Amino acid sequence: MKPKKVTVLKLKDILRLHYQAQLSTRQIARSLNVSRSVVSKYLIRARGAQLQWPLPDGVDEAQLRDILQPKRNGAATALLAEPDFAQMSVELSRKGMTRQLLWEEYAEQHPDNHYSYSRFAVLYRAWHKKQRLSMRQTHRAGEKLFVDYAGLTLKIVDSRTGEERSAQVFVTSLGMSSYTYAEATWTQRLPDWIGSHIRAFAFYGGVPEVLVPDNLKSAVSKACRYDPELNPSYAQCAAYYQTAVIPARPYKPQDKSKAEVGGQIVERWIMMRLRKLQLFSLAEANQAIRVLLDDLNNRPFKQRPGSRQSQFEAIDKPALKPLPSAPYAYRHVLKARAHIDYHVSYDGHYYSVPYRLRGEEVMVHAGEQTVAVFYQGKCVAEHPRSRNASGHTTNTAHMPKAHAKHQQWTPSRFINWAQSIGAATGRLVRYQLESRPHPEHGYRACLGILSLAKKYGKDRLEAACLRAEKIDGLQYKNLASILATGLDKQPLETDKQQSLPLTHGNVRGADYYH
Repeated sequence: MKPKKVTVLKLKDILRLHYQAQLSTRQIARSLNVSRSVVSKYLIRARGAQLQWPLPDGVDEAQLRDILQPKRNGAATALLAEPDFAQMSVELSRKGMTRQLLWEEYAEQHPDNHYSYSRFAVLYRAWHKKQRLSMRQTHRAGEKLFVDYAGLTLKIVDSRTGEERSAQVFVTSLGMSSYTYAEATWTQRLPDWIGSHIRAFAFYGGVPEVLVPDNLKSAVSKACRYDPELNPSYAQCAAYYQTAVIPARPYKPQDKSKAEVGGQIVERWIMMRLRKLQLFSLAEANQAIRVLLDDLNNRPFKQRPGSRQSQFEAIDKPALKPLPSAPYAYRHVLKARAHIDYHVSYDGHYYSVPYRLRGEEVMVHAGEQTVAVFYQGKCVAEHPRSRNASGHTTNTAHMPKAHAKHQQWTPSRFINWAQSIGAATGRLVRYQLESRPHPEHGYRACLGILSLAKKYGKDRLEAACLRAEKIDGLQYKNLASILATGLDKQPLETDKQQSLPLTHGNVRGADYYH
């Protein structure tokens, strides 16, 4: 059925309700029982003719009809302006953009030869279906940053030794523009992984809403299709930049298709070009990568207008969240449990926490200069970081005023337990307690020594302690090694010497040498 022509009265009402009553397009359409596209069409034509309400003097109904409802012949009707659907598809990726607004802009550019909104929508859907399948995945501007490592490694030669070493290539790609970043690092471990993220954010000049990494250990502690457990250090970095992490599902490469494609492009356009170039340092490698990276991002697309660089500048960059005032300082975050000596272990060194937290699970945040301990989200201890393995850093404020009243374990209890095994075991345990600034520092070692009796028996532990005394190996690790290798079952060297006869035919004696 041919739609009814809008009367001059309704044309006036459209102008009046829009300019005078300040109603929206939807409200005007409901009020006059016409479609929103019709209202938009006439408002666009009115703006093109600089018509407002009330109508200017000299504009009668006939002139208003000619302006808003111009007559077109059949030939002209067929020559309607074709919308640039490719560019519109890019514009639709912007947050808040709608097809209605794009149609209005299109109609305003072509007031006399544009498609109606309904026809425009049909044509756009038809165009979209004809695009390649890889183009159908929808990404919003500034939404997702896909993160991965290239499948190939980069060879770097030590200029002094000539030793060849493989470097990993970190790759990121924005979902909308495919704007790519790449750099070389020695490993995929946490410090390099997070450091690469920090430098990538600086490269983009902003932070995306979501990070989509693969399930490597530096990103995901426990992979799961539905509820993956993030690495605590990575999660803290993401929280600092106020972005979310949604790892790709295991064995679902389509979840990180951008990363897969980005890695392949970096391998083909950057790494293959560097294969014959001899590189002597990471800095030299990253300098060469940056030159080729700029060329890659400025290379024109084959299937759509522009380049990664132009699309990034126009679409992604304005939508990125701003960077924090200072870059993230890497901290290794891990779970720990406060021992009975109210110390937690990190990198072989022991740091004190308030004694009330012994036996509780805490989070250790280790940076280059400090080690902080958190309990239930609150910092309960902070110490200068020490590289002294097996040493203790103790804040006296963390110690109880009276250990006998507050602790189950005491030095006397350890000594009595050890002496029940044997005299040598008692002496070894006493040494652990007396050789440290505070007896509590030796509690952990005492428990380790005494627990060996469960595994090897009291007799073997006593024999091992005797041997440890003879060789001056009074540490737990020495004792454990003696038991593991069975040296405790062998007679001591001193016992062998004493068992030798004092006189023998082969023994010359002291007089022989005079």
